[in-house]
Amino acid sequence: MNAVLSPAGPRRQIRELPDELVSQIAAGEVVERPASVVRELVDNALDAGAREIVVKLMAGGVRAILVEDDGAGIPASELPLALKRHATSKIASLDELENVSTMGFRGEALAAIAAVSELSIASRHADAPHAQRLDARSGELVPAARGVGTSVEVRELFFSTPARRKFLKTDATELAHCLEAVRRHALARPDVGFAVWHEGKLLAQWRRAPLEQRIRDALGEDFMAHSREVTAQPTGLRISGRIGLPDAARARADEQYVYVNGRHVRDRLISHGLRTAYADVLHGGRQPSYVLFIEIAPSRVDVNVHPTKIEVRFRDGREVHQAVRHAAEDALALPRADETRPALFEPTRPAVWSPLAEQAGLGLGAGVSERRPAWPAPSGESVDLLLHLDAAPDGGAPSPSLPLTLQSGDDWPLGRALAQLGGVYILAENRDGLVIVDMHAAHERVVYERLKAGLAGARIESQPLLIPAIFPATAAEVATAEAQVETLARLGLDLTVLSSNVLALRSHPAALAGGDMVALARSVLAELARYDASHAIERAQHELLSSMACHGAVRANRRLSVEEMNALLRDMERTERADQCNHGRPTWRQLTLKELDQRFLRGR
Repeated sequence: MNAVLSPAGPRRQIRELPDELVSQIAAGEVVERPASVVRELVDNALDAGAREIVVKLMAGGVRAILVEDDGAGIPASELPLALKRHATSKIASLDELENVSTMGFRGEALAAIAAVSELSIASRHADAPHAQRLDARSGELVPAARGVGTSVEVRELFFSTPARRKFLKTDATELAHCLEAVRRHALARPDVGFAVWHEGKLLAQWRRAPLEQRIRDALGEDFMAHSREVTAQPTGLRISGRIGLPDAARARADEQYVYVNGRHVRDRLISHGLRTAYADVLHGGRQPSYVLFIEIAPSRVDVNVHPTKIEVRFRDGREVHQAVRHAAEDALALPRADETRPALFEPTRPAVWSPLAEQAGLGLGAGVSERRPAWPAPSGESVDLLLHLDAAPDGGAPSPSLPLTLQSGDDWPLGRALAQLGGVYILAENRDGLVIVDMHAAHERVVYERLKAGLAGARIESQPLLIPAIFPATAAEVATAEAQVETLARLGLDLTVLSSNVLALRSHPAALAGGDMVALARSVLAELARYDASHAIERAQHELLSSMACHGAVRANRRLSVEEMNALLRDMERTERADQCNHGRPTWRQLTLKELDQRFLRGR
């Protein structure tokens, strides 16, 4: 290391830093605010096998933090060691570090906290007749009264580093961060009870409960009502939890919880995978809500990549990205109208034709399947809705089967069409009340999903440029262009490498005219470099198909017959993600009889 000039001028001698200053610098990586202390202490309590954890705060945690647990406790002889840097009972070898299964493992949290506060620990091991209390600053160990478990008290945070204390926010803000830190633990450990007190008042409490009830208690009934269960078990992974419906998206990303082996993390690959699953059902910059749990072999994930352990690194990040994306897509695919009606659809039935599909020029071709209602049609006076085409046994022209009939809206999730309003909306009646459908948005989704199925595995048509677009490129872009020639061709892009830092664009997707094709090419190259080829292809195809579907969908102010309106409702019930159009706007809304009664003051 070289000597440097001091800001005051003369050269300063190289020297070792005092241990206390080293500890305070290290504490800056672990202790950012009171919530950091709460997180670390609750981690330790969970590792000790606690079943009940109580957090008590004063002045938002700035004046005092007390975390009490009923875990295994610490023997008196080991209490002084607990405050030494990198002293821990959780790992003892490199192999254990690479297979971490505990929340903590570095053994630095208590030492870092003690360096910037007044800290004391009272703990009683199961074999001890009474507890012992250790003062971190004086090192004094004295008898104390408490049951089996540990209490860690932290007072006057950052008292020894007043400059850092000035960066703290108001007590209310710091309290909110502390509460959120406990909530994150509570969501991951429904088998543990948590309580948070502030200034002697109970602020929040989560009793031990099944996971579904814990999520309801932590995030509220509204989240449960507007979310869907996620469950998937791809090779080597297990994914579970709940993801919010697009309609319930929020302005901020403040209700997004991802856990890897029980540890709350922020991972860009996982976030991107989830965002991709919402790509064509979420409107604008809205943020989805979700609670997602990922279980993976500890050897396949590195948790030791960030001082606060909030980030992780996967051995195969793309595999996790794709698994999360597909799990979320599957959960979002089922139309909301089906949620309370199990086993409504059988995915292997014949394809369906409707007047609106023909009007848009979208007859269903070979290999495109749609879901068909699995329950029998009601008997009695009926309205013909759809003509089902069953393939002839000899492979010839299809022949019509018996028409599908409908007597009332009770047996159909989106009900029976009543009328058209303003040339834009379809009014229908189902068992719950009134259904209002935006006919253009709904048909746009139906057309879009059919186009996606029809284009699966095909290439996007390309259009040559009269004059190739030559542009400077980075080494990464050139390498990607050379390695992904076939993938780029499927997307309708022909990129030629002219030199180590120059590319030439010779053709682009025919459906895109007048745009910035160089910017498009660079965007695709960036996607291919960061994520897998199939994702980049799918994303580009979907953007093209979305534009095509918008033009192919039935327009506003077009008068539809009752049969056509009912046909659209049935198409929506068969179509995945039918609750939103391609731009993320809702396609239908339910107005229940109870809501109507309230509006007209019935029963008052």
